[in-house]
Amino acid sequence: MKGLLFVIERDIRLIFRYKFIVILRTIWFLAQIAFFGIIASRMVNIANYFQYYAGGLAVMTLYSVAMFTGFDIYEEAEHGVFEYMLSLPVTRRQLVLGRSIGGGLRAFIYTGPLICLVLYFTGIMKPLNFILAFFSLFLFAFGASGLSITLAVLIKSSDRFDILMGVLDALAVRLSSALYPLSFVMETNTFYGWIAHFNPLTYAVDFFRWGTGMEALLSFENPLLPFLAIALFFAFFTFVGMMFYDRSIEGGGWR
Repeated sequence: MKGLLFVIERDIRLIFRYKFIVILRTIWFLAQIAFFGIIASRMVNIANYFQYYAGGLAVMTLYSVAMFTGFDIYEEAEHGVFEYMLSLPVTRRQLVLGRSIGGGLRAFIYTGPLICLVLYFTGIMKPLNFILAFFSLFLFAFGASGLSITLAVLIKSSDRFDILMGVLDALAVRLSSALYPLSFVMETNTFYGWIAHFNPLTYAVDFFRWGTGMEALLSFENPLLPFLAIALFFAFFTFVGMMFYDRSIEGGGWR
């Protein structure tokens, strides 16, 4: 147990290594809220679009930070940190599980203040719903971290991984209900709408909006569906990420 906590604590502390990136992302988030959110809300004929956009932006940021875990894995492989970690009294299972949990918690710690800012604009109309939605964001962050780990250990090329993350981030955001309602996506392009229906970000954003009381703007009538989708996303990629990461360090190093 101590070994697992050590790995989680170490991963959380890694966020302070990227102070410049954290500052830039925070400025980007505030600029999006202050400028684009206000401007778009006056251009889009959707009631409470500013609140809708703010909620989507918070979950988008959580997703992006959680996916950054894969870059840590490449850096550790290049600098021989794998071997150092394996020389410590930490089992491989603790190392793998700790990386997944630590990556998710790190993303949530960074995004927490931004979510509080969003709640200032949206409010919490149903506290019990919000508690469940808040818990689902933890699962979503862990799942995104596991997805990042899975892709990192499968690709094993920092350049290709960097390109893939850029493409995946752009597609995940735009082919979801993060920026606009799913009904609008379906009207614009049925194929894109079909993809958005299977996008985990769509379910995470919708469930967060449900927790804050924006039920009139949801893509799904039954809130149980988004929660089950998030739980499945978490379980699948946490398990798969752990499995591939464990295999990648088989024999004591990156292979």
